[in-house]
Amino acid sequence: MQLTLLKTKLHRACVTHSELEYEGSCAIDSKLLEAAGIHEYEQIQIYNVANGERFTTYAICAEAGSNIISVNGAAAHKASPGDRIIICAYTTMDEKEVANFKPTLVYLDENNDITHTRHSIPVQAA
Repeated sequence: MQLTLLKTKLHRACVTHSELEYEGSCAIDSKLLEAAGIHEYEQIQIYNVANGERFTTYAICAEAGSNIISVNGAAAHKASPGDRIIICAYTTMDEKEVANFKPTLVYLDENNDITHTRHSIPVQAA
């Protein structure tokens, strides 16, 4: 059986640009892509913490060290500069691989600087 699991996420990234007329995608600082293990042109899911929008697009590289997170094309209607978003990529694997799999979780501050990374999400308390 094949299962789809969270591969990686950039948690609470801050949108820096929203470019309606730019070719569709999400431009992400290439250093952040590398830290998260997201490939250029890889499909990503974006969850907007500010307005609840959830949408699919793909990642493109923004300049390394720029801290840019630019939501482009039609998706620009779903996120505005200053919005905090969660950018996720998923992977499919065999059920036997799941036991040893750990996602890459990259946590960002309001300037899109990495504050810390993890490989698991803490258990939610009641």
